[in-house]
Amino acid sequence: METKWLEDFVSLAETRSFSRSAQLRHVTQPAFSRRIQALEAWAGIDLVDRSSYPTRLTSAGQTLLPQALEILGCLQAARNLMRGHQTSSQDMIEFAVPHSLAFTFFPHWVMELRQRFGAFKSRLVGMNVHDAVMQLTEGSCDLLLAYHHASQPLQLNPERYEHLSLGSETLAPYARANADGEPLFRLPGRPHDKVPYLGYAAGAYLGRMVDLLLKQSSEAIYLDPIYETDMAEGLKAMALEGHGLAFLPASSVRKEVSARRLVPAGPRQSGAAFEVTIEVRVYRERPEVSRHNKPAAQALWEFLRVTKLGENRGL
Repeated sequence: METKWLEDFVSLAETRSFSRSAQLRHVTQPAFSRRIQALEAWAGIDLVDRSSYPTRLTSAGQTLLPQALEILGCLQAARNLMRGHQTSSQDMIEFAVPHSLAFTFFPHWVMELRQRFGAFKSRLVGMNVHDAVMQLTEGSCDLLLAYHHASQPLQLNPERYEHLSLGSETLAPYARANADGEPLFRLPGRPHDKVPYLGYAAGAYLGRMVDLLLKQSSEAIYLDPIYETDMAEGLKAMALEGHGLAFLPASSVRKEVSARRLVPAGPRQSGAAFEVTIEVRVYRERPEVSRHNKPAAQALWEFLRVTKLGENRGL
């Protein structure tokens, strides 16, 4: 049994839609369906009537729903009690950060912050986007760092959560350079000479952005998927070894590009860069509804807010 199965089940009971719940839970619909099936396998009985639309619970599912809500409530209460013993860490700001930002954006951002804001203690938990969002919604972190794009917004209630923009990231194709400094592989490829493609695992946020780029392409793209992972650093390592082409955040390959170990691998023609700019945001639970307000986290947020306000005014 995994608690996320119960959380998925409760979400499905509320939305009565597999696709909507999958979106809210930040997973693909097939992955969401598999988790509901895993819960049913554990229970030994069907919990969802899939023959109806909108989706509805079976009688067994209706029996489980209040039990699931009670179990999740008790677990959250237990967690809150445990957090109450963390008095020694009230000056420790806890960040939930997706893997790609944890390896690239976060270290440089924190270094700059310490130079402008001053020293502060931080604890980073790196995970996939879905789990990072869950850390925030469950009250298990102070701040969430995440990517944002209009086509792939995080499903966070603006009445409960607020955000600030920290900057932007560019996602583009890169490949190892040959002896002449040219990429070993280059888009768009050809029908009989497809580009070895290093891609993100299904459901990965950056993978969805790459899919959007490829779908919007005005020319045919010929890729041969040979490897996938949900971590940009894993794709970078494979690209550096010359296995294929990967779409990577510019901040993650800055040193490699400077040393000409990796080079841009988009089409030669101008105007077909195959790049997308993604905003980097920091989120928090609004203080008026927050379950715990750390003075250190509050002070950092206020500094970021005032700094952003000054930038917007051109100060």
